[in-house]
Amino acid sequence: MIRAIIFDFDGLILDTEEPIYRSWLEVYEAHGEDLPFERWVKIVGSTTEVFHPQHHLEERLGRPLSQEVIERRIGRRTELILAQQLLPGIVQHIDAARSMGLKLGVASSSTRDWVSGHLDRLGILGRFDCVRCRDDVTSAKPAPDLYIAVLECLGVSASEAVAIEDSPNGVIAAKQAGIRCVAIPNNITASLDLSHADLVLRSLSELTLPELLQRLQPSN
Repeated sequence: MIRAIIFDFDGLILDTEEPIYRSWLEVYEAHGEDLPFERWVKIVGSTTEVFHPQHHLEERLGRPLSQEVIERRIGRRTELILAQQLLPGIVQHIDAARSMGLKLGVASSSTRDWVSGHLDRLGILGRFDCVRCRDDVTSAKPAPDLYIAVLECLGVSASEAVAIEDSPNGVIAAKQAGIRCVAIPNNITASLDLSHADLVLRSLSELTLPELLQRLQPSN
């Protein structure tokens, strides 16, 4: 029996990933440099430990970026994110989970201030029973730590939960924690391999929550 639904945040609840990528791409282009997409996607769903765009660009330029450029990039990122709405199906699935008596969690490789700040701004922070972010664990995704932390917080076992993710790093983290996982690719992750998820959908609005859970049931 499923007792909990655990959501990723970036790119799944809110499309922050394309605005972040776009804001860095514009900085690279303004400096006459290419932002290698194949390296960028390695950090999607994880952290900048694998690839740090600022450090990479500074190495290419042979000098540090000015504070003005850094602040302008952050402002551009914020502008693009504030123009985004909750992704399709999110509110409906949160409401459905609540009506079914399921617990709700968030497992994100971003910081708590980032995740909670956006969830609060969007008016849905209070709908989640548990939020765990990279501040709360030793290792971010693709390590399973975040999902294990949410399971403990919600008081459910891995077999009683379903994770909803948008990136390979997130899917790997959920599966390593023993949780069934649904993948919903976005514009950034659409070209990536999400085949190790238990179910891949084009949008969360493609199925109702009862239909989604039914699709995850093992076939006899």
